[in-house]
Amino acid sequence: MNLRELKSRAQLLKPLVKLGKAGASPEFLAELRSALDRHGLVKIRFEGFKEERKTLSKEIAATTGASLIQQVGHTAVFHLPPKTPAES
Repeated sequence: MNLRELKSRAQLLKPLVKLGKAGASPEFLAELRSALDRHGLVKIRFEGFKEERKTLSKEIAATTGASLIQQVGHTAVFHLPPKTPAES
């Protein structure tokens, strides 16, 4: 799936995970990773972190192994392609 298709699909998504006061805690990252494994394309919402959103998005992508598709305002969209049977 190309970037354009992923962005188009992301428009219809509601944020599944919210990044709150605790920041990118291990619990948050585990919840995001679980959502990525289930859905493949996940939108998160930042509650605060106005100055750090861009750097946090990149850090979250690097930590989870997902691709940052887009980051607009208080939301960011991540994509993790489904695992092939050989990777499981």
